[in-house]
Amino acid sequence: MKRVRINAGKVGLVFKNGDYRKVLTQGNHWVGLGAIVHTYDMTISFTPPIALDILLEDERLFNMLHLIEVKDGEICLVSTNGKLRHLLTASRYAFWKGLLDFDFVKLNLNELEVPKSIDKALLAHVSLRPYIRTFEVAAFEKGVLLVDDVYVKTLDSGTYHFWKNNTTIKVLKVDMRQLQLEISGQELLTKDKAAIRINFYTQYKVIDIERALLDNKDYEKQLYIAMQLVLRAYIGTYTLDELLERKESIAEAVFSDIETTATQLGVRVLNCGIRDVILTGEMKDIMNQVLVAQKRAQANIITRREETASTRSLLNTAKLMEENAMLYTLKEMEYVEKIADKIGEISVSGNGGLVKQLKEIFAVSK
Repeated sequence: MKRVRINAGKVGLVFKNGDYRKVLTQGNHWVGLGAIVHTYDMTISFTPPIALDILLEDERLFNMLHLIEVKDGEICLVSTNGKLRHLLTASRYAFWKGLLDFDFVKLNLNELEVPKSIDKALLAHVSLRPYIRTFEVAAFEKGVLLVDDVYVKTLDSGTYHFWKNNTTIKVLKVDMRQLQLEISGQELLTKDKAAIRINFYTQYKVIDIERALLDNKDYEKQLYIAMQLVLRAYIGTYTLDELLERKESIAEAVFSDIETTATQLGVRVLNCGIRDVILTGEMKDIMNQVLVAQKRAQANIITRREETASTRSLLNTAKLMEENAMLYTLKEMEYVEKIADKIGEISVSGNGGLVKQLKEIFAVSK
């Protein structure tokens, strides 16, 4: 016989000639000669030296163990004191009872969603991460959940966790805020064949996410093309002058016409308008010439109007002078004064009146 000591937190299994004999707990024990004692730490899982089923025939040992059977498509979370200790995959496991308070949670990987009962901090654990697919839908977004390419439901903003398995999962997301679509540099012909480029803008918002993502492919591109075609159709019915005068009414007409198409795409057009009308190089030169001609014509009209007013004023003055001799004399003296300002030197003889001589001099000068 020989004496064997089993310390606290340990368990001993006695084997003789390769056969299991009994289990030893804490304390001093006597075993026969030739017996071999294997000791095991009760804080870790039990890895049997021989087939576990043989050991479990010992009822005492059987009652000392937690037996965990993890099937294919399952995992088991093993925690102690609220902390994850092990993640078990498909197999059979044994843990010692009595020392640690083990908590076992089996999870079915063949299910779609990770149970909400699992703590979020646990989902971020490095050992669990390879088994989870995570999708985030931002606060300004909504998502469409597709399972094996079949629509399941619409997702609001939040974080969603799904098991990694043979099921295909897709989350298509859409920005639900007000968006803007720019149609820039569209080269179009007006009714009078003027080549122009137009910058057009559209503000819109997605109102039906299922229709936008599931019933239509690339709804933004389709909206762009629809706006482009409507704009082209309206521009072709206006001359260049009409287009420049009616930009607001054209934007309203385009807005009204695109409404039905936008609804079919799952969006609502909130506003649209022509930002710029750009003339091509040749058209720009022609329009500049037209503008110069118009301004010159306006200047000529103003000049003629002023000349007419001046002539009318002279006619009125002449009529007054004809009726009043004194006014005629004063007007005559006014002109003599103006002429005298331009003469440097005047010679006057002593014969006759001074005024008479001046009048004769100016009469000759004229």
